[in-house]
Amino acid sequence: MKVLYFSNDYCTHDHRFLAAIREGGHQVFHARLQANPRQVEDRPVPEGVEIVRWAGGRGPFRWRDLPKLALDFRRLTREIQPDLVHAGPIQTCAFIAVLSGFRPVLTMSWGFDLMEYIHRGKWWQYATRYTLQRSTLFTSDANVTRDTAIEYGMDPNRTLVFPWGVDLNHFKPKTEHAPSNTENRFTLFCNRSWEPRYGVDVLARAFVKVAGADPNVGLMLLGGGSQAQVIRQILQRGGVLDRVTFAGQIPQKELPRYYHMADLYVSPSHVDGSSVSLMEALACGLPCLVSDIPANREWVQEGGNGWLFPDGDAGALADKILQAIRERRSLPEIGRRARQTAEEKADWPANALKLMGAYNRTVELYRGG
Repeated sequence: MKVLYFSNDYCTHDHRFLAAIREGGHQVFHARLQANPRQVEDRPVPEGVEIVRWAGGRGPFRWRDLPKLALDFRRLTREIQPDLVHAGPIQTCAFIAVLSGFRPVLTMSWGFDLMEYIHRGKWWQYATRYTLQRSTLFTSDANVTRDTAIEYGMDPNRTLVFPWGVDLNHFKPKTEHAPSNTENRFTLFCNRSWEPRYGVDVLARAFVKVAGADPNVGLMLLGGGSQAQVIRQILQRGGVLDRVTFAGQIPQKELPRYYHMADLYVSPSHVDGSSVSLMEALACGLPCLVSDIPANREWVQEGGNGWLFPDGDAGALADKILQAIRERRSLPEIGRRARQTAEEKADWPANALKLMGAYNRTVELYRGG
């Protein structure tokens, strides 16, 4: 079938979805809402994907442009005549799609749209409800976002939950797992963006406490973001800046090597769906310590394949890190359970087939099937 894929920009997740749609035998068109000056995906758009030119995708999104964007998106659907539109996040891309009048629309939550954006005010709540009540089918990667979608008017019989997953052949354990660097060295790893929703500042405060208790602990951070100055100040004032490795933006193909260099993966996120970086860590057989929020509880079992800590509590996070260090002899077994979790739930090729099934169901629902 002919699919118009409409998303905020072009990131790693978009690359995987576009590639899966092409591999599923569909003709796919990609529309972007805006162009981010900080490109986070270094791979080109998958071969065979047709990039469309329209009123969006040329700069930042502005609400005042909403009527113009909805009208031009209508023009776009008339020219392409897709069998369906796959759109998300909800309050921007999917909202524009349903405003254009085109149907059927598969609305896909990106997690933060239902966990964070709906709390920004009544307009965001209105856009959420308006979009969901007019969506043909809704899909998300976690039960917590599905539940929220239902609260905002989505028919529960028109929902599908599946984790986005990872490539288990690319993200896999080291052949020989051993503690990082030296027998006594212990490395923490986090690759969440340095934005408020991901809580990397909480990890920075926790690391100051941990470093004061154990001289052999190091921290490795990837990426960057708007909180860079705040995070560096926390580390500098704590006297631990020299024990932190800032590796910057890493290409997707090199990510497994960084998971393999670590002893413990930490995600202090305040808001999440099924985190792909968490799935990557699990797939690499890396024990995980994550914030105790609903989506993370779908993946991490306390003492089983990792640990949970109270969201936003740097002291509790520090205590859990020190606990993991004390119990480091059990980490290989916890890592094996982590890999098992990924194999059972996070196999991207298998989950991509569920997306293809969602396309068929969307068209059937629209046709009254």
